[in-house]
Amino acid sequence: MAVSLSSLSSILARESASLAGGAAATSALPSSSSSRLALPSRRAAALAATVRAVSSPSSSPAAGKREPRGIMKPRPVSPEMQAVVGAPEIPRTQALKQIWAYIKENNLQDPENKKIIICDEKLKKIFGGKDRVGFLEIAGLISPHFL
Repeated sequence: MAVSLSSLSSILARESASLAGGAAATSALPSSSSSRLALPSRRAAALAATVRAVSSPSSSPAAGKREPRGIMKPRPVSPEMQAVVGAPEIPRTQALKQIWAYIKENNLQDPENKKIIICDEKLKKIFGGKDRVGFLEIAGLISPHFL
């Protein structure tokens, strides 16, 4: 259930008024607010406890300018890997994308079982001289090529 901040504050004001003054306080409210749904005091307290201030990404100076880490950080690659991906430094995620693009571009998947890659000379250098490689093995076989 989505509740806007203004409607939540009006509900909380109504609840606190009804707790403080009883029926006399609720009759003093405008007629337009009487058509709104009144929440029990426990429910209003729970809603008030869960309301959080939302900060915009532009409010903190380093929100969008964080250095890439882990598999997103560009790493130098071996000359064999450079021949396939075309860059001397590349993140693991992008290297895997480039290898898959190379495989699809050169039609190197087994036509009967698309999970098997038939290696050409460039891929044999990356995949340890194997003629055929399963697609789940690729991520492990490219690890030694990141320096």
